[in-house]
Amino acid sequence: MEQQYNIFGEPLIACSNQPLTGFFRDGCCNTDGTDFGVHTVCIVATDEFLDFSFQTGNDLLTPVPQWDFPGLKAGDRWCLCAEKCFIY
Repeated sequence: MEQQYNIFGEPLIACSNQPLTGFFRDGCCNTDGTDFGVHTVCIVATDEFLDFSFQTGNDLLTPVPQWDFPGLKAGDRWCLCAEKCFIY
C-alpha cells in the first residue's frame, strides 16, 4: 500500500492498535477504492458519543468477532466512516 497522508500533508500515524482499528486493521485510518465507508476519521470515543451512535443505528458497543470488531468503550480510539461523521 502506498503511503497515505493526513490533512496537514504528514504521514498517517496510528489511530489505535488496541483495539486494532482501520479498514485494513493496520491501526491507521488508511483507505482505498474498496473502502466504501471511507474509514478515515480517527475518534476518541466517549460514553455520550457511543450512546448517541447506538441510538442513531451505528452500534459501536457490541462485539462482532467475525469482523474483528471488539466493541468500543469510552477512551478507545477508532476509525469511523467519514460519511457517518457528516450525518452526525
